[in-house]
Amino acid sequence: MTELAQHLGREQVRRADTQTARTRRFLLQPAALGLALGLALVVGLGGWFQRQATERVADERAQRIAVVETTGLSEAISAALEASPEDGLLLQGLLERWASAGGGDRRAQVLRLSGARLLASNQPGDLEGELPRRLEREEKWLFDLGQELRAAVDTNRDEGGFRKAQVAIERPGAGRIIVALPLADAEGGVWGLLRTDLPLADAVAGPRAGAGWTLVVSLVLLLLAIAAGLERSGVVSREPEARRAWLLPLVALALLLGTGSWLADRWADGFAGAIAEANEAVAAEQRALRSALTGLDSFAPAVGAEWDVDEFQRPRGLVGPDGSINQQGLSAEVRSQIGPLAKALGWNLVVGALVLAFFGFGLAGRLRRTILEYRYAYLYVTPAMLGMLVLVFFPFAYGIALSFTGQTIFNISQPITELWVGFRNYVEIIGDLDVATRSPDGWVINYQNFYWTLFITVCWTVSNVTVGVTLGMILALALNTPGLKGKAIYRVLLILPWAIPNYITALIWKALFHPQFGAFNQAIQVLGGEPINWMDGVFSAFMTGLMTNGWLSFPFMMVVILGGLQSISQDMYEAATVEGANRWQQFRRITLPLLKPTLVPAVILSVVWTFNMFNVIYLVSGGEPAGANEILITKAYKIAFEEYRYAYAAAYSTVIFLILLVYGVFQTRVTRATEAVHK
Repeated sequence: MTELAQHLGREQVRRADTQTARTRRFLLQPAALGLALGLALVVGLGGWFQRQATERVADERAQRIAVVETTGLSEAISAALEASPEDGLLLQGLLERWASAGGGDRRAQVLRLSGARLLASNQPGDLEGELPRRLEREEKWLFDLGQELRAAVDTNRDEGGFRKAQVAIERPGAGRIIVALPLADAEGGVWGLLRTDLPLADAVAGPRAGAGWTLVVSLVLLLLAIAAGLERSGVVSREPEARRAWLLPLVALALLLGTGSWLADRWADGFAGAIAEANEAVAAEQRALRSALTGLDSFAPAVGAEWDVDEFQRPRGLVGPDGSINQQGLSAEVRSQIGPLAKALGWNLVVGALVLAFFGFGLAGRLRRTILEYRYAYLYVTPAMLGMLVLVFFPFAYGIALSFTGQTIFNISQPITELWVGFRNYVEIIGDLDVATRSPDGWVINYQNFYWTLFITVCWTVSNVTVGVTLGMILALALNTPGLKGKAIYRVLLILPWAIPNYITALIWKALFHPQFGAFNQAIQVLGGEPINWMDGVFSAFMTGLMTNGWLSFPFMMVVILGGLQSISQDMYEAATVEGANRWQQFRRITLPLLKPTLVPAVILSVVWTFNMFNVIYLVSGGEPAGANEILITKAYKIAFEEYRYAYAAAYSTVIFLILLVYGVFQTRVTRATEAVHK
């Protein structure tokens, strides 16, 4: 009986362990885990995107209401002064009427720039003395603000565009917003400044997808139930090699895409509702303010004026002068603002689907097993990979993304998604075929054209690599001469140009080419010649860079070629001499073929370095004359940091990268330089 009881006990424990293992495997179903993580990503990030967009609409709503209140007051001030110039009591009464229309918590200051006079104010500190009055010394910042806005108006009018903001907005905190805008006369001349201090309007709260996390749990449980049913029926199995193992992940993917699309529609509808609510709030504020101001006897605001303006004082076209909503403009505004949100939600859904596929199709399990097997190797390379990710891969990817936008110094604060222009920058670069134009004096070359710069870059690269390889080969052959005395000293001296920082060498050579005090012109004058203004001619300026970079490049080639020469066995030359081969035949038949695996990678590196040799061009010739000797990399730099066209410069840099990538792949495949020599 004792043995039977022990046997039954062991059997019961085994069954319990088996059931526990099945339950654990059931709960850790890869497809269910992938669905849970994918849905969590979709719901979490999607909800965050929608909240951020809604908060931005609320922030813009508060700002627009403050601008409407300030613009309406400025129109009333202009009308009042037209009816009764320099009537301080009238302006003071107007400010009190305006403040009481908003609950009494509105403050404003009216400043005349001529004479720096404060005409009216309901600020507590300004009411202690008589108005109007001259500004005090500590109030000079108010006068400076008015002058800054006047300069912005004059600049935009003179340039015929909108480059400088004409409305200054400040958030001092404590739930308030400060708006300052210029006061102009009928001819558009700025005579004063209006500065208002207003309470922030209440935020717009868009609807939230509160059922999102409930959906995550419900769909995961539903998938687990489907998995249990399919397993009992034998349709799928937990083993990776089992038949139809892909069925359950596809079901999970369908659930994810359906749910994510439904949530995205809800979020988009909520965001559109927030935009509509914000516009209705702005319209209601404009109607209320117009009604309050129109009741004054001394003036009436212009009927056709729109108070809902942007930072350049341009009407937004969303709220009419009478406070009505422009439905057509509102629809266009909703479409333009929903576009970035829809893109973000779409990419969020794609990322969620990739996470699900990564877990559901077993890729995560394989990765986990691989990491566990080679954990020490991955541990060693992790710091280097993190450094490469932060310092190389992320800047490279950001530069590529930036090249598809229209970012300049004037819109750098806007997100990339709002500046997206597609391939426009690349079309402008590649499609600009205006290399030369015919004039009465002959052909005139457009030195700013991409193809001219590319031509100069190719000439620069080919000539410099040729000079570097030729000088390096000659010096390496000389240093490889058997029995050469002082070989170590010669090597040290010849490698010095490479050891000195190239920007120091470039500045020294620039001084050598000085038209009056340079050593080259001094030598020419000693020999009876006329000094040369090196930077005035295209060819002479090109030669300054060629000589400088030739001096910098030959030591590298000399060291590489010398190492390759010393690896060639002398027996081959002795055998060739016995066969009657002369020095040239030995060089052509033995030296060059055996130097190829060493020389070709060095030439490829030299081409890449010379193609992007920024220091020499920038410091020696500066691309003179008139940009004729710019190479692609210096041109990209000047586009970015002199013209401030960051996106165009990023596209320029991307084109440079693609050119070098195509060259490197082509050169390597044609020469087979990276393949071992089989004997």
